[in-house]
Order: sequence, then structure tokens, then C-alpha cells
Amino acid sequence: MSKTISKGMVVGFSYHLKNDQGETLDQSDEPLLYLHGWQNIIPGLEKELEGLVNGDSKNVTVPPEDGYGTYNEALIFQVPKTELPPEAELEVGMEFQTDTPEGRMVLYLQEVRDADVILNGNHPLAGETLHFAVTIKSIREATEEELQHGHVHGPGGHHHH
Repeated sequence: MSKTISKGMVVGFSYHLKNDQGETLDQSDEPLLYLHGWQNIIPGLEKELEGLVNGDSKNVTVPPEDGYGTYNEALIFQVPKTELPPEAELEVGMEFQTDTPEGRMVLYLQEVRDADVILNGNHPLAGETLHFAVTIKSIREATEEELQHGHVHGPGGHHHH
């Protein structure tokens, strides 16, 4: 009886991610491990992997609202450099964490100018339709500890705080 991907399974998959233009955004040949059913990965991908078995390959298209969200112009902020940590080496793409009434938010440095910077609260892949080519490499039952913590432990396990 081969295992199928369902809630409480730890799944390893390799993937190749492209955008609508066919450009490669991300890829991993080393299997990425995640705990199924706990939204450790974007919802649009997780629901499409449900029910697959080891060795299966699948192409999954995820619209922005099931991926990293739609692009929101209101999340673009112009911030004076004086408000940034003075020791910060300002590089485009670096992340700043800020606390908002809605919780913690990550802002990406989009542009450095003379007196200020442009910070963008949109995920770099916001607004993108994501095209995943996924191959399932492993499926196992999660341990008690993993189920309690809601994410994978051990080699290849990713800690997202």
C-alpha cells in the first residue's frame, strides 16, 4: 500500500518554478520537505499535491491569490534613510522586518536614493502566476513532534519563524 499525500504526511518534492514568461524563478533538485496540511507551502500548490503518490510528477499553475498574493500598490513605502538602522548596508533586495497592527511584515528594499529608500511590502513574486513542475520524491508519516510543532524537523527541514 503506497502512501498518498494527505494531512499529516511529510512530503519531499523537487520543483522547477517558472513565471508566465517562461523564465525560471526558482528550482530545487534537492527535495524540499514540508508537512502537508499545515500551510507550510503556498496554498495553491499544497492543494494540488494532495493525493499524489511517490514518484508522481505534476505541473501546477498557481494564480497570485493562491500564491504570494496580488500586487498591492499601497505596500510601497518611501522611507527617509535616517529611519533605517545606521549600520545597515543598503542593498537592493534586502529585507527589513517591521511590526504593523496586522502583525509582522517583511519589506524588501526596492530602490536606494540620495535621502530616502523605497521599501516594498509585496513579496517579490506577488502578482505572478506561478508555474510549478513538481516531482514527488518521498512521503512519510510525520512524527508526533512534527505534528505538534506544525513543521518538519531534521535534515532538509526548514524553520520559518
